[in-house]
Amino acid sequence: MTATFNFTDRVERVEPSATLAISNTASRLEADGIDVVNLSVGEPDFPTPKNVVETGKSALDAGNTGYTPSSGIPALKEAIVNKLAGDGLDYSTDEIIVTPGAKQALYETFQTLIDEGDEVVLLDPAWVSYEAMTKLAGGTLSRVDLSESNFQLEPALETLSETVSDDTDLLVINSPSNPSGAVFTDAALEGVRDLAVDHDITVISDEIYEAITYGTEQTSLGSLEGMGDRTVTVNGFSKAYSMTGWRLGYLAAPEPIVEQAGKLHSHSVSCAANFVQHAGVEALENTEDEVAEMRAAFEKRRDMLVELFADRGIDVPIPDGAFYIMLPVEGDDQSWCEGAIEEAHVATVPGSAFGTPGYARLSYAASEDRLRTGVERLSDAGYL
Repeated sequence: MTATFNFTDRVERVEPSATLAISNTASRLEADGIDVVNLSVGEPDFPTPKNVVETGKSALDAGNTGYTPSSGIPALKEAIVNKLAGDGLDYSTDEIIVTPGAKQALYETFQTLIDEGDEVVLLDPAWVSYEAMTKLAGGTLSRVDLSESNFQLEPALETLSETVSDDTDLLVINSPSNPSGAVFTDAALEGVRDLAVDHDITVISDEIYEAITYGTEQTSLGSLEGMGDRTVTVNGFSKAYSMTGWRLGYLAAPEPIVEQAGKLHSHSVSCAANFVQHAGVEALENTEDEVAEMRAAFEKRRDMLVELFADRGIDVPIPDGAFYIMLPVEGDDQSWCEGAIEEAHVATVPGSAFGTPGYARLSYAASEDRLRTGVERLSDAGYL
């Protein structure tokens, strides 16, 4: 007799990750010996800085392999507090939870703040997991489309003001943005502040790409007057320090939120890996040059891609941060991306996965040579 499984409503209302679906197709083609230019992955192609790796090894050799305090080792929490202070944020170590990746920090925040029927407002295009995390928590979604304003928030503040209300429980701000690379202006963030204060809304400021900006500075939302006690600042080590596989992130929030989120944290992941946390201290304190080198490389690649598309008569919104470009595509973007990988062997992610159809997200966390090859293949196959 075949077993019957009764799955929960919260799991069944969530779709698998679109980025993983593309990645699985790429893996299938590569297993068949086909060379795929993978521009779908949000992972820096640089090695983790050598000094960070060595610190991790030394921590292992020193026996730092057991449990840590659930919210993180004191040295890392202090380093995080110091880093945030440099961003104009006033947190204490009691207002920090160190997590296995920034995604876990976001998940814990959604689970802590969102109940059945609570309203979450997203700015589209929005990272794919925000929607899934909202649904897993039982929340409802309202969305503000930024595609008509070149992915910038400031021109869409009026629409945002018409969307949020006293019934809004959570607003998610991601700047620099995945997938658009947009960096929101101070005026835009001040507009968010005014709306959050007026309607008593808690805001998540997802700042995982804050170290990767080009010719502009990222302002941390929680540093604005009136936002310190209503902002959950989320960040991590994957993007800025090329530590994706290390799984290390954190949230900083008012102590009442940390106290409640800490329950979920302790009963789920217990703590982030001990030796990884020691490496995190080194990353925060001694990798300024390596981060600057990666940022300069990403900027050069961005400029090259913009030029390659311009040569083919395609104008793309120029991102001021992160390492993604939103490429306008003809017709159904899901079909375009499926065809691009099957026929041109170039992996991209459909914009509809982020709530913005009509685009494909390309990651330029790949070498200049691979980026050129990808554009040439798309052009030769008739996708540009």
